[in-house]
Amino acid sequence: MRKAEALVFILLIVLAGVTVGGAAASKASEPPYWIALYLPTPSPPSMMPIVFVHGGAGSAQQFMSQAMRFTSNGYPPEYLVAFEYDSSFTVENLSTVLARLDATIDQVRAATGSNKVILIGHSLGTYVSLNYLSAPGHCEKVAYYINIDGSSGRSAPALVPTLAIWTNLSSWRSGGLLLGLVGATKNIWFYDQTHTDACTSAETFAEIFRFINWKDPATTNIVPETSDYVNVSGRVVIFPYNTYNDNVSGTLEIWEVNSSNGHRLRDSPDATFSITGPNGKWGPFQANRSAYYEFVLLREDRVAHHFYFEPFTRSNYWLTLLTSAPGGIADQVNRSDSHTSLLIIRNKEFWGDQGSMNDVLKINGTNVITPMHCPVTKLVCGIWVYDKDSDGQSDLNTPIQQFHSLLFQTGVDLYIEASTTDPPDGVITLELVSRGGKGTHVINVPNWPSSNHSITVHFNDYEPNVGSSQCSAESIKEDNASSNPAAWYYYLVTLFSNNAALLQLENYIVNVIHQEARQRIAPKLM
Repeated sequence: MRKAEALVFILLIVLAGVTVGGAAASKASEPPYWIALYLPTPSPPSMMPIVFVHGGAGSAQQFMSQAMRFTSNGYPPEYLVAFEYDSSFTVENLSTVLARLDATIDQVRAATGSNKVILIGHSLGTYVSLNYLSAPGHCEKVAYYINIDGSSGRSAPALVPTLAIWTNLSSWRSGGLLLGLVGATKNIWFYDQTHTDACTSAETFAEIFRFINWKDPATTNIVPETSDYVNVSGRVVIFPYNTYNDNVSGTLEIWEVNSSNGHRLRDSPDATFSITGPNGKWGPFQANRSAYYEFVLLREDRVAHHFYFEPFTRSNYWLTLLTSAPGGIADQVNRSDSHTSLLIIRNKEFWGDQGSMNDVLKINGTNVITPMHCPVTKLVCGIWVYDKDSDGQSDLNTPIQQFHSLLFQTGVDLYIEASTTDPPDGVITLELVSRGGKGTHVINVPNWPSSNHSITVHFNDYEPNVGSSQCSAESIKEDNASSNPAAWYYYLVTLFSNNAALLQLENYIVNVIHQEARQRIAPKLM
């Protein structure tokens, strides 16, 4: 009867129009006194698996940093799942995506033994997630929902505590007004971040961790592992479909390279994996955490696609390699034996018109981040660099429109001389100084000719142990559930779960007076 009494009491308060506040209300940092009379003290949540849903033109790449922050705080890798889908809705429609998301969540619940998951959506992924949560029975599988910079003005899911995170330059505006997510447990804004930055930043991680664990993380850093070798695995997929739907199989070779020039250190690869459709999975590969590596995808009748990264200091199971099939985006690049083409990616926007807060990316000494190519409102995360029209000339004043017109991308006309030998004997030095001078990243790659080779260079979206907090175990703040308003709200929400005797009353509260209850009671508990 204890639960029934609590439900009836809440119902009476709502119907009577009573608000929790004034002299009778408890302090803001404590739950209202009357809740303790009817409910036992809620226990802190146990660790639950996390499912991330990326945005448009996105992939698991936007989850890599946060996943490694979670493992740095003790989460097992199998509790961290990136759900990838065709964000263009070309090879699969929304209904298919939602069905696969539901199947993925069920698989994660079964594999971990957890009744519920944490669902995180970013950008278009918030649209997918909110559609998923609107279907009958789906909210019962989700303990918390995190809405990152998307679906402004929509309503938060019923009975799922929701954290909504927004940025200063979000595209989801109405007359210049950031609407937030209506009915969310908490809406917060990062005024010094942009769209993808808010998905991958240490600040966002800290907010998510506190919301789902009721305490601060031990660290917001990506902590290097103590062993000399780490595990790396992921997928090869065709952009933007996030499936390996090329009609030829491939081979992925991994080579350790010289950090000073990107040249291979040995005559044979350190690892080789067969790439087949539709999942394109590869790995795991044991990488020396202080070494640089080249990943090269070889396919019949396709150019060789080389990928270069900064050293993997922590195990990474979410490394998606984006490539093209014939007719894909890479076919828009002009190719020749005389010049090299590059695609440079960082899952944090490149800023080029913010003065002292600009990023600087020099390719053999030439900065390619300019106000024309990378205005902050363009939200550029991918920069295509090649010799437009193969004319041997550079034009840094005019962006290449084929790529500048695309979401999150731009194109730079820069002539980079290619090697005439195979393997190449030259080197291209890419030096990235992150905005605010927080860190310098350097990756050296060979000057492969673009006629038969594509090059993708990935820079980390974080600075190693710079600009983020790290706490000792002794200094972690433990939130007492009895004085944590969010804990009480979650407990009220989940109180009704799995109790057939209260189902009719629960449905009445949810369907008839839910909105009024949220407006009158929930804000007072926050």
